Amino acid sequence: MRHHFTIDVEEYFQVAALEPYVPRSDWARLESRVAGQMEQLLALLARHHARATCFVVGWLADRQRELIRTIAKAGHEIASHGWEHAKVTTLSPVQFRESVRRSKQVLEEIATTRVDGYRAPNFSIVQGREWALDILIEEGYRYDSSLFPVRRPGYGYPTGRADPYWIERAAGRIAEIPPTTLRCAGMRFPAAGGAYFRLFPYGLVRAALRQCERRGTPGTFYIHPWEIDPAQPRLAVSWLTSARHYGGLRRTLPRLERLLTEFRFRPIGETVPALARAHPSRREPAVLKERSA
Repeated sequence: MRHHFTIDVEEYFQVAALEPYVPRSDWARLESRVAGQMEQLLALLARHHARATCFVVGWLADRQRELIRTIAKAGHEIASHGWEHAKVTTLSPVQFRESVRRSKQVLEEIATTRVDGYRAPNFSIVQGREWALDILIEEGYRYDSSLFPVRRPGYGYPTGRADPYWIERAAGRIAEIPPTTLRCAGMRFPAAGGAYFRLFPYGLVRAALRQCERRGTPGTFYIHPWEIDPAQPRLAVSWLTSARHYGGLRRTLPRLERLLTEFRFRPIGETVPALARAHPSRREPAVLKERSA
């Protein structure tokens, strides 16, 4: 069983929780650290013969073109994380279309490869924003990895499935590759990576991936480059934001070494064709109710 190793390629100052403290107008003047962070992650993946899907912020890619080429040349999949890391809940359909179209075009130009996947910043395709899936289909995306099947403040799609599945929409169909959750006591708990990987016991993510294996389906893990960088500039933020953003940074790399030793990983793009072969007909029952934009 090969799971999905995914990286949300963004700068430390582009995190959704830091939006109240770092306006987008300041981004260009802040120190960029993503190239060095990604160099460490790429070396780590190479040592373990693992390949990843990299969901890249378009704004960043346009300024770090050689980095994106390096990622692609190393055999990793390039996918979209939107243009300016804006949550879908803050965008109109027109703005969302512009974001996913522009990021796709720029990433394909830089990496000279097709971009099939999208992940919303902060997993922000939530109930009531299903029109975003129609736009993704219309703009040529084959899969989405945004519907986190949990219920929590800020994001979550609690009626979504835990394993990869097809979503039928008015515009066509799109594969959904949800972040991994752990089933316990009849409830689903987020266990896909990020702060859950840094702040909670390593066994949380390990148990979730083992559950996926018992079901015969790949799990989807995610990490951000800034999560391996304890030396990143510290911003003056609330104590809660500080704990969530800076907590456990020194634990991330050792835990990633362990994860990559215990599990095997591949890009999401290699799962979608198999999912299509398993479900070739478009006459499947709809997973989500149709909504118009």
